[in-house]
Parts: sequence; structure tokens; C-alpha cells
Amino acid sequence: MRGPQSTLYGPRALAGVIQIFTKQGTGTPGATVAAEGGSYDTFREWTQSDGKIGDFDYSVGASRLDTDNTRPNNNYRNTAAITDLGWSPNEQLRIGSLFTYSVSDSGNPNTIFDPRPIDHFLTERWLVGPHIDWKPTEWWNHKLIVSYDHERQINDPNQDGFVGPTRALFERTQVDYQNDLRPTSWLTLTSGFFYSRVNAGQERPFVLQIFGPQPTFVSDHTEEVAGFLQATLTPIENLIFVAGGRFDHFNQFGGVWTYRVAGSYRIDRTNTTFHSSVATGFSPPSSQDKIFGNNFGLKPEHDLGWDIGIRQDLWQNRVAFGLTYFHNDLSNAIGSNGLFQTLNLGAAETQGLEAELRAQPIANLIFTASYTYLEAEKTDDSDISQPTGSRLPRRPRNEVYVSASYLWWKKLRTVVEAKFVNAREELNFGAANFDIEDYSFVNIAAEYEVNPHLSIFGRIDNLANEHYSEVFGFPALGRAAYGGVKVRF
Repeated sequence: MRGPQSTLYGPRALAGVIQIFTKQGTGTPGATVAAEGGSYDTFREWTQSDGKIGDFDYSVGASRLDTDNTRPNNNYRNTAAITDLGWSPNEQLRIGSLFTYSVSDSGNPNTIFDPRPIDHFLTERWLVGPHIDWKPTEWWNHKLIVSYDHERQINDPNQDGFVGPTRALFERTQVDYQNDLRPTSWLTLTSGFFYSRVNAGQERPFVLQIFGPQPTFVSDHTEEVAGFLQATLTPIENLIFVAGGRFDHFNQFGGVWTYRVAGSYRIDRTNTTFHSSVATGFSPPSSQDKIFGNNFGLKPEHDLGWDIGIRQDLWQNRVAFGLTYFHNDLSNAIGSNGLFQTLNLGAAETQGLEAELRAQPIANLIFTASYTYLEAEKTDDSDISQPTGSRLPRRPRNEVYVSASYLWWKKLRTVVEAKFVNAREELNFGAANFDIEDYSFVNIAAEYEVNPHLSIFGRIDNLANEHYSEVFGFPALGRAAYGGVKVRF
């Protein structure tokens, strides 16, 4: 979802939202077991099952990933599980709960210029989130989510020049309620409230006491209360108009207002849709920013963004093309000064064009392509390492992506994709930015269905073995091949 979305989605929906919907069990229960292995001593195993039994539905999954990657101390181990359970005594009500757990242990090799041979980082996180979906009538539905999230981190031995391990703990409690009321066929009112509480703390056994007593434990407590209202109107056929507002109050820096106005109109005769929006968004400093960045006076980031675009469907909807211009004005941008401090680094501006194409000339062949042109620069001198006019780091001016997918004989699907990125700069603390390399890569993948219960699959990433770094000093993987098998029953 393009543009600031804080009106409905709140904190950190600064310039867009990617929505992820947890799978919910339906139909006859079934299960999938799969495993793959490949380059860099990579092994991945996962299983998933879902279905519905009477009034109860379930969806469960678990996975394990082990890889050593290419550099010393660059190994990664991850175990994860997720479960969604639900009870629906009737068609109007579902009471359920989400459970997630993950633990990861990753080597931190740091940059190729300053390697750290034994630094490791452990993260363990679990979440429980009961929720209720209730639709008492066709014109009114409610959704309530209550969640508790617990995360602990251990950086051992923490080779950032400190002595001994660093430990941190985060506890998050959230209550999120939303309802959609449709008093007429042309009006939908979406309203609700949001509550969040975060308790965080970090042990600092490495702090020296030679200059007097210094705290060896630092904590942060953040509370947020918010309310929102949005109206969606369809006064005439093919016209959609949206307007809404939100107010968030934080215990540390007060209130934040946001709004969003958007609209679209479709011309049936030509299959053309015009769309536009203007909105504000914000992103408050996280406990990570405040504790690890040693700055409890940070202000939230703000964004005023707008866009205007067109979508055209052609050839009986076999071809769809879109073009959108976007513009964002950012203030109080949060970042690091390279000295273990997190600061508000002033204002910035981003603008550009996004073009996208999807074509399906025949039933089993799909082409997609996208192009983004981006101008992103600082607009004030708050950050002395980036004067006014400097390009924001790592934002490419041009980015092109293309892919093609084909299903052969209803058994074998092959996919090829390619990406090209150029015109990027990297921070050089205390001096002007410097250019970093352009790069491109090609990936290929295939999956063959032996029978309804068995598939084999494989892929090759970075087929041409391109040497590049998305972040300077942290090289991407070279050519890598993986293959595996999937069993369904």
C-alpha cells in the first residue's frame, strides 16, 4: 500500500505498508513436509498443516534453517514455529489465537574492513495474540486483537570495543480494535482504538566506573494510546473516496495527528483507473533507538506524502500497466552518527516515478516488470556528515526488475528473474558521500510435480556470480544452488 498509512496502521507506517495475513485453516486437514539443501552448507526443513474439523480450524507450521554463508563467523541458525487456532460456533463469530516462537543465533562478522571472528548475537522471541472477529449483522463487523510479545537478546562477546556480553529484554503489550460500519450502500465508517506498552532494558556490565558511579542497567518505558476514524464513500459508480484521521498520544513526547485523503475513478469504456492520495505518517523512536543509541530525547519521524497515478488494462485484461508519481517530505529523520549515537538527522525529500507491467499473453505464461526512478536528498544541515543536497545513502536512482514464469505440461513451472540497480551512494562519516557499485543479478527456479503428493524443486541465485554489496562492506553471496523435495498428504 503506497504512501503514508499511519491513519489506520499507526506507528511506523511512514511511507507505505505491506500487509501479511496469517493463514487460516479451511477444508479437509492436510499437511506438507519439505526439505532443501545447497551452497554454503545451507539446509532448510519445514512442515505445515491446516484444516477445519467441525467448528474448529487450525494452521500450524515450523521451520529450521542452518547456513554458514561465505565469510568466517557469518553462520546463521534459526528455528521458528507459528500456530493459528480458531473456534467458530456460527458464521458471525470466530474466537482464535495466534502463537509464534523463534530463536536465532547469528554470527556477526562486521564489515570486511573490520572483521570480528567470534562476535555472536542471539535473539529469542515469542508472542501470543488472542483475537475475536464478530459480524453481528451484514452491515457491521468488529475485530479485536490483544497480544503480548516477549523478546530477549544476547550479544556475546560484543566486540564493539566493549568487555563482556550485552543483554537486552523487550516486553510489548498491544490492544488493537477496529470496526467497519456500513449505514448505507455508499458509505463505510472504519473506527477503532489502539493501545501499546513497551518495557525494555539493557544490561551494561562493560561500563567503566573510573569517573564515578555509572548505571549498569538502562531501561525504557513507552506507552501509546490512539483513536482513528476513516470514511470510505462510493457516491457514484466507479468512484471511491477515502478520508480519515488519527490521534496518537505518547507518554514521552505527547500527541501526533495524522490524516489521509485518497480517491480513485475507473472509466469502464477504456478500462482506465486514475488514483491519487495525500497523507501524513510518523515513526516514533523505538526502544532500540533510545537504549542502544544512548539518546532518550529523540523525536518521532514525520512524513507528508502524496502520489498520483494511472492504471490501464488492455487486451481483455491480459495486460495491465501502471504509472505513479510520488513525493515525500520527511522531517526528524532518525539515524546514526557513526559514534554509537542515534540522532534526529533533519529533513529529507524523496520523489520519483514507479512503472509496473503484468502480462499474460497465454494461459500459462506470466511476465512482470517494474521500474523505479528515485530522487532522495537531504534538505537541511542538521546532519554534519550529510550537507544539504546530499543523496540519501543506499537509495538507488534507477531500479529495474523483470520476471517470467511458465507452466509446462501442467507439471513443471520455471521462473527466471533479473534485477538491475544503479546510482547509489554510501555514508562516509566526517566526509562527503562516495559512490558505490552498480549491480545486477539473475535468478532461476523450477518445480516439478511428480504426482499430487510429491514435488521436487531447485533454484540458482545470482546465476552470473555477480560480486556486489547492497550495503558497502557487507558483500552479497555469490552464485548459489539449492534443491529439495516437498511431500503433501
